[in-house]
Amino acid sequence: MHSGIIREWSDATVLILNEKGIDVKRPESQKALEMSRRGFLQTAGITAAGITLRGNELLASGSAVGMGERQKKIAVVRGAFVYPPTESLRKVGYYSWPGSTFDAEGQQKKYMRRIQEMERNLGMRILMDEKPLDEEADVAQFISEVKQSKPDGLLLIPFKKGHWGHIKRIIEETGLPAVVLATLGVLLVDSINQLHRKRGVYMISSLEDLDAVEYGMRMIRTGRRMKENRIVNIDGTEVKETRVPVFGTEIRTIPHEQFYEEFRRMEATEAVRKLADSYLKNAKEVVEPSQADILEAARAYFALRKVVEAEQADAIMMNCLPGLKRPHKHVPPCMGFMSLRDEGIPAGCQSDLDATVTLLLIQELFGLPGFQQNAAMDTEKNLYFGAHCTSPSKMHGPGAPAEPYILRNHAEAGWGCVPRVLFSKGQDVTLTEYHVAEEPTMLIYSGKVVDCPPIPPAGGCRTNIEMTINEVDDVCDVKGMHQIIFYGNYAKQLRAFCQLYGIEVVT
Repeated sequence: MHSGIIREWSDATVLILNEKGIDVKRPESQKALEMSRRGFLQTAGITAAGITLRGNELLASGSAVGMGERQKKIAVVRGAFVYPPTESLRKVGYYSWPGSTFDAEGQQKKYMRRIQEMERNLGMRILMDEKPLDEEADVAQFISEVKQSKPDGLLLIPFKKGHWGHIKRIIEETGLPAVVLATLGVLLVDSINQLHRKRGVYMISSLEDLDAVEYGMRMIRTGRRMKENRIVNIDGTEVKETRVPVFGTEIRTIPHEQFYEEFRRMEATEAVRKLADSYLKNAKEVVEPSQADILEAARAYFALRKVVEAEQADAIMMNCLPGLKRPHKHVPPCMGFMSLRDEGIPAGCQSDLDATVTLLLIQELFGLPGFQQNAAMDTEKNLYFGAHCTSPSKMHGPGAPAEPYILRNHAEAGWGCVPRVLFSKGQDVTLTEYHVAEEPTMLIYSGKVVDCPPIPPAGGCRTNIEMTINEVDDVCDVKGMHQIIFYGNYAKQLRAFCQLYGIEVVT
């Protein structure tokens, strides 16, 4: 193994390759790269339904600001360019694909500038070897180093058709998720098809599509983050800790009583009243809820937020229905779930692990919140119908304007305050659900918003949607329950993620 500095950044970060693998040495300021979403929200202030609450307001509300962060590992990708020196091809006098006018060394420098931007954008490390892999010995050494350092994935960029065997060997012998970029005109169809649908590979054959490479890096970063993330589950009477198979996400279950107590203790502070005023001000209409109901909904948000902070969680789920039945233990938490999702904190209803993991996955991959809903169909219009009593309002992401919403009572409980979010007609959407298992599957559908049917005459939960489905002729063939709907058609990207991580796609 060659030892020495692989790269030194201007921020004084140094990557050192030694016999034990790769060491990342950086100044204290670089720890910011490992800040979690929760830590970012603590620093920048949190936003709920158009109101920004700064740290001092959170302290006044009883939220635990400034608590120590869980240490999380950032994603590390090991990569290489694969081609012979152009000078050696000149001596032979034959270049094959990509041809004599292709400047491999110049392309490497060009691509490296963009790859370094990806590192900064994604908060991860992409360690590309400076010297391209050419001979079999170079490839063997690279494989040995990868096996020792155990990165989260690979980035392989071939600039020579004749070196395709090196790419296949690295993928087979390392067994790591691999992103492969072949610039258009480097490979022929047979080589492309060898990896195009191969499990564990994201194969890109395109004209300098570095955006696709960045999505590949985002997928690998998501795989690492899912391992580092923690879901707090409010359910039952005992404290339990388990992990999601395959991804390794931690699930920390805490008793219902812990949330009940937080809600009882949560006073109507200035921050709580500001949030309640914001719910009221930003509502398009208020039907059943009183001002007291809206204030109680704001209290529930801060109680949920305090649980998230205390448990240092990246997502939350709750078996909320027991507390809504008589005698009431808490108000419907649906407005609080809306605000959490609007802030980028996944919040799953009814302690549904599949739904919550899906919400977390979508948040990590695309930075978007999702609408968990009960599935039904309009058989006459051949439209999918979904409904639930909570939804994010900022469907385009935390920094985007909110969709209009109406304040209603909880449809099934008949009391409290919940949102009826009105989705944009004609908006592209994706419907998906990750099924947690040792051999996981993922439902993936896409379509467009047709309408949010009025209530009455429609029944069901307060936020509803009618949408088309592209993947089936009869909507009654759509599978699943509590699937997640989110803005944008990301079906292709989700399929790529499933292929990279060996998840079976179901439609």
